[in-house]
Amino acid sequence: LFRSKQWYQRRVAITAGRNGPVKESEEAYKDAMKIAEEELEATHPIRLGLALNFSVFYYEIMNNSKHACLLAKKAFDDAISSLNDVHDDSYKDSTLIMQLLRDNLTLWTADAAGDEETEQDGE
Repeated sequence: LFRSKQWYQRRVAITAGRNGPVKESEEAYKDAMKIAEEELEATHPIRLGLALNFSVFYYEIMNNSKHACLLAKKAFDDAISSLNDVHDDSYKDSTLIMQLLRDNLTLWTADAAGDEETEQDGE
């Protein structure tokens, strides 16, 4: 339910381009993350998927790469430390989402490094 609410609000925010839906989406993500962190294991695919979507929201919609990276890194690090405890039935899903988190971190940190080089070249 929370996941579909954030997805919908994220889409509205993209198409509307207004601050209202963006703020509502951010609040819905924050609420969902709080519940997920309290109720689900760090390796649970729903918790990892929520962190993935929320980090992409920060990166693409909020243009906040720093917060996106912090969120993705925390989710990845929390999950990797509990990987030995993951249930067999969700192992594949969990590790796939963890790979996506890591791929985004790699891409986003490379983009940030490229942006810094461009700024230094322009000076």
